[in-house]
Amino acid sequence: MASHSAVHARANGLSAVDPMNAGLCRNWSWMLVRGMLAIVFGALTLLMPIVALRTLILLFGAYLLADGIVGIIAAVRAARAEERWRWLVFEGLLGIVAGGLAIALPGIALLGFVLLASAWATLTGIAMLLAAVRLHKERGRGWMALAGPLSILWGGLLFLGPIAGAIVLTLWIGAYALAFGILLVVLSLRLRARRAQPETLAADANSERDRDEKIGEAAR
Repeated sequence: MASHSAVHARANGLSAVDPMNAGLCRNWSWMLVRGMLAIVFGALTLLMPIVALRTLILLFGAYLLADGIVGIIAAVRAARAEERWRWLVFEGLLGIVAGGLAIALPGIALLGFVLLASAWATLTGIAMLLAAVRLHKERGRGWMALAGPLSILWGGLLFLGPIAGAIVLTLWIGAYALAFGILLVVLSLRLRARRAQPETLAADANSERDRDEKIGEAAR
């Protein structure tokens, strides 16, 4: 009975996977576009990290402004409905002020972001060291004891050289986008080749179905 249920589960899984595969093959071009955009973004970030960093700060400032405006609108609606609205106003004003400062003074916004990352890395490293003291040796105490000082060192370097640290962070973002874009392009081309051979997909599905039927007959 359990084997029979497993066969039905696999058959249902196959019927759910086949449309998904077909959909991916049909939309391979959109995945290719996503990959190309990621490659372009990653390459430009690696080639011009300063420009990319300023652009990211401006985009983040615009996001904060928009979020603050939405918060003010939500506060007005809450006030009309006689609900709590003061914290919404405070949150909205804070977002507007922070977004305006990020756009008007991107250097200060960059410094604040890097210092925040420095504090996070330092506190994380300290927490890892404290956890490594109580962790058993066979459960990875050495690795955690190694990761803790590295995180503290990274936080200290960010604090001592915030501009250089921000550039390094930007380069990491660019490298990630470049690698992610290449993977998407390779995947889209494989999907395109698969789409050009629909008989292969049908053959795979039929072979899986035949095998499930044989297993079902044997289970009975």
